[in-house]
Order: sequence, then structure tokens, then C-alpha cells
Amino acid sequence: MRAHDSNSSLLPGTASFVRTTCVLIMALGAAACGHDGQGRPPGGPVPVTVVTLKSAPVTLVRELPGRTSAFRIAEVRPQVTGIVKERLFTEGALVRAGQPLFLLDDSMPRAQFQSSSAGLARAEAAAEVARLAAKRATELVKTHAISEQDNDNAQAASRQADAEVAAAKATLEASHVNLGYTRITSPITGRIGRSFVTPGALVTANQEAAIATVQQLDPLYVEVSQASSEWLSLKTEIAAGRLQGAGAGTRVGLLLDGGVRYPQDGKLEFSDVTVDTGTGTFVIKATVPNAAGTLLPGMFVRAIIDEGTRANGILVPQVGILRDPRGGATAYVVGAGNKVESRPVVLSREIGDQWLIDDGLKAGDRVVVEGIQKIKPGAEVQPTEAGAAPAAK
Repeated sequence: MRAHDSNSSLLPGTASFVRTTCVLIMALGAAACGHDGQGRPPGGPVPVTVVTLKSAPVTLVRELPGRTSAFRIAEVRPQVTGIVKERLFTEGALVRAGQPLFLLDDSMPRAQFQSSSAGLARAEAAAEVARLAAKRATELVKTHAISEQDNDNAQAASRQADAEVAAAKATLEASHVNLGYTRITSPITGRIGRSFVTPGALVTANQEAAIATVQQLDPLYVEVSQASSEWLSLKTEIAAGRLQGAGAGTRVGLLLDGGVRYPQDGKLEFSDVTVDTGTGTFVIKATVPNAAGTLLPGMFVRAIIDEGTRANGILVPQVGILRDPRGGATAYVVGAGNKVESRPVVLSREIGDQWLIDDGLKAGDRVVVEGIQKIKPGAEVQPTEAGAAPAAK
């Protein structure tokens, strides 16, 4: 009989199974020797991304709802009674101060003016007669041709005649003013709205209803309401020296519908001194340029108001801040020896995708922003600055 080779007794595919088993044994052996798949011992420094904090001036802004209003509003009313003869403007157009808007029937005011002119002429003639009589009386009393009493009467009559002339002049001036009021003019420069009267309508002096309204729209007011609690918090920061407060003339930006930024910034003009007891807010008023007429009175806008500047502000990316179950904020900071420490922080407000820090962090701290889930306090890490090029292998 012929002897058989020992390998020839293996079933088909057994050699492949043996090779696979050997590979698994080698891998397990490597793990048992304390190496991972990349030849790095477990428990070594964990790679993380950090941001090194820097202090810089930070301008604090507050976004508040507001509404636009006209810079000036003039309600046009007649000052004499009359019939409207003609309207002299186009509704919605720009009118100038002093520009005629309406013409009233001036028949009665003109007649009164003419009567006053005649009254002045009569008073001046009487005054001339009285002056001549007083002059003669002055000469006659020297020769005792008339008594002192008659002279006194003549002098008084002359002065009374002069007073009558002054009164007649005043009456004439009043008549002239009333005649001018039949030509109703615009008191300010601005956009005029629709007319509330038509030719043929009767209007009366100092009536309650306006016949037109003129609004100055360049610049325009923006009125916003700020909570008194926010104002007190701002005052506290200024008093503590953490914030350089802003005042009159502070820049104010606008956001229109859809979040569109208005191209021109305005400036703060006025802060009310009384808090509304119903809402707990007070009014802030700003002026905004409006030469193009984009803004109209009554529009709702969002006002972006500069509240002040923190000279040495510390900003931290929001991804680097953790919250505990009670809402407290903490950050992982890489300290000496690249060891991680948990640092409680006090947050001020959100600015974009960052937090402004009140306390707990300082310039030079390295805050972990990536790899937070893989570390804990006391762990050793391998930090890489955010935005830095990866190390060459």
C-alpha cells in the first residue's frame, strides 16, 4: 500500500480557514499587547480642537421692534371762512414751505381790506386837522387869546387823533392778513397726503377737521420700546466699569421686512424719562435718513441699537459651552500638561455664534470646541488650534 501525505487528508477550503484563524489570533495578540489598529496605545492623548481666547473690544447691540413716524406733521386748516375756489397741489407730491395749496374766495376779506384802507385815510385826515388846531392853540395861548384849558383840549385832541390813526393802521394790517389767509400755504416742506375738501366746499376759520396733512419724511423718526429691566442691567454694567455706555448720537441700524438691512444707519436722539406702567417699557427715539423715500410712516421695523462697548470682551464659540442639568454653563479648558479641566463660566449674551463671557474665562485660555464627547476632566489631550493646518504624517 502507498503512504498518503498528511496535508492531503484536509477537506477543501480548510487551508483558507486556517489562514483566517491565524490573522484573528495575531490581531487579538496585538490588542493584548496594548496597541490599537494604528499602533497607538489606548489611554493616550485624545486629539481635540481648541480655540485660544483673546480679548478685544466688543460692541453690544440690542435688536428691538419699532415703528416709523414722520419727523414733522402739519395739519393744514383754514384761518378764515370762505369757499374753496381751487386746489393747487398734486396729492402725494412733495411741497415746499410757503407753497400755495388752496385758494379761497376772497371777496369778503378784500372788501374788508378796502374798508380798512378807507378808515385809515379818514383817521389820517382827522389827525392832520387836530395837529393844525393844536399848533394854533400853542401860539394863541402865548398871547392869552385862548385859555389854558382850550389849549390843553386842543393838544389832547391831536394826540387822540394820532391814536385813531394807529388803530386804523392795525385794522388795515388785520384785514391784509385775513386777505392773505385766503391763499392757504404749506407750513413745512414735506409730502402732502390726500385732500379732504374739493373746490366749492365751505371751510371755516379754525375748524377741527384738517383739509390736508403735510409730513416731513427725511429724516424719519423710529420709535422703539425697551424694557426697563434691560435698561437697569445696562446701567449696572456701565457702573461696574465693564461697559462704556453709549448716549445721544449712538448708531442705530434698521431691519425691514424679510430681514433686509436698511442701507443707511440713523442715530439715537431721545430716551423717554417715564416708564409705561402697563408694559414696563419706555420709548427710545432715533432719526434715520430717508432721502430715497423708502421708509413711510407707520412701518414696522427692527431697530439695532448700539448699547455700548466692552473694552476687553471675551468671546467663546457656542459649541465650546456645556450645560449641566441645572442650566449652569461650563467649558473644558486645556491647562498645564495638556490636561483637561472643567471651568464654570458666567455668560452675558449671545453675539452671533458666540457667547460673551462675564466671568470664568480669560484671554489665553484654550477652550475645547471639538472632541468634547471623548474627554473628561483630568484627561490628557493632544490639542490642535482651530483653523490650523493638520500635521503632516
